[in-house]
Amino acid sequence: MNNNERKKFSRDILKIEDIEFVSNKIVEKLKNDVKSQLNRRGAIVGISGGIDSSVVLALSVKAFGSKRVLGIMLPEQDSSDDSEMLAKKLADKFNVNTLVENITSALDGFGCYERRDEAISNVITDFDPVADKAKIEIKQNINENIPAIFSITIIKPDGKVVSKLLPAKEYLKIVASTNFKQRSRACMLYYHAECLHYAVIGTPNKHEVEQGFFVKHGDGAADVMPIAGLYKTQVYQLAKYLGVPQEIIDRTPTTDTYTAEQTQEDFFYQMPFEEMDLIWYGWENGYSEEEVAPVMGKTVTEIKNIYKNFERKRKTTDYLRMRPIF
Repeated sequence: MNNNERKKFSRDILKIEDIEFVSNKIVEKLKNDVKSQLNRRGAIVGISGGIDSSVVLALSVKAFGSKRVLGIMLPEQDSSDDSEMLAKKLADKFNVNTLVENITSALDGFGCYERRDEAISNVITDFDPVADKAKIEIKQNINENIPAIFSITIIKPDGKVVSKLLPAKEYLKIVASTNFKQRSRACMLYYHAECLHYAVIGTPNKHEVEQGFFVKHGDGAADVMPIAGLYKTQVYQLAKYLGVPQEIIDRTPTTDTYTAEQTQEDFFYQMPFEEMDLIWYGWENGYSEEEVAPVMGKTVTEIKNIYKNFERKRKTTDYLRMRPIF
C-alpha cells in the first residue's frame, strides 16, 4: 500500500481509491500463496468477532470458496460473550462452517490464570481473582517523549478502581502467563490445519506486525498474513467493501485477553487508529514533523515525540519479528 508517489500529506492519504482492485489483488496473492507456494487446499481462520479476523475470513472465502474455509472460535474463561456471538454471525454471513474449541482447560493446565493472578496479587494485595476484574494499561500521553510504563488496574464489584505501576518482574510474569492464550490458540489452529491439509491464515494488520503487537509463536504464527500490509483504517475500508456485518465494524477493537474490558489503545497504541495510521504513514514515508503537525492538529513537538515512540516500539520489538538464528 506504499506504492503511491509522494503526495501532499492529508487526512485522505490512506484512502484506498480502487477498493475492488486492492481486494482482488490480495485474494489472488492469497490463492497463489496457499495453493502454489504452500501446496495446501484450503484455509483455517481463527475468528474472534474482531475486524481483522473478519476481513481475513471474507478474503479467504473469495480466494477458496466457503466450502474450503473453516472458521474456528477459541474462547476461554475471560473471553467476552460478544466475541463468539459476532464470530458466528460472521460465519453465517459468509456461509462458512465453524468449530468452537474452548481452551480454558488447556490454559488451566499451563497454570495461565494462577500464574497471572499471583503476579497481580504481588502488586495489589487485596486482589480477588474470583470477584475482581483486571487489565494492564499504559497511561502516559503519547504526545510526550516518555517510554511506556505499564500499570495494573483492578475493578472491584462495587466499581472501585485500584491502579498501581507494575514492577518489571510482575509485568513480565503477567504478559508471559497471558501469552499462553495466543500460543494455545495457535496450537489448535495448526491441529485443524494439519487434519485438513489446509493453511493457517494469519490475521495481524500492519501495525500489529510492525509495532510488535502480537505474540511470537502465538497470533504471530501463521502460514500467510494477507492483511499485514494494511493500515487499520484500510482494514475497515475493506470490511465495508466485503460486506462484514456492521456490528463487527462498529465494535471497539479490544484485546479480549484480560478480565476487565481493555481496548488496544489502552494497552499498547496510546492513540486512536484514525490518528495513528496517518502519523505512522508520515513517519515511515519521510514526511517531516512540520508537514504532519498542522494536518493532525498537533504541535511539531508532539509529532516529534510520537515519531520517537514509533521508533522505540519498532526497535524494542525487533526480536519478535526475527527468525531463529542458526
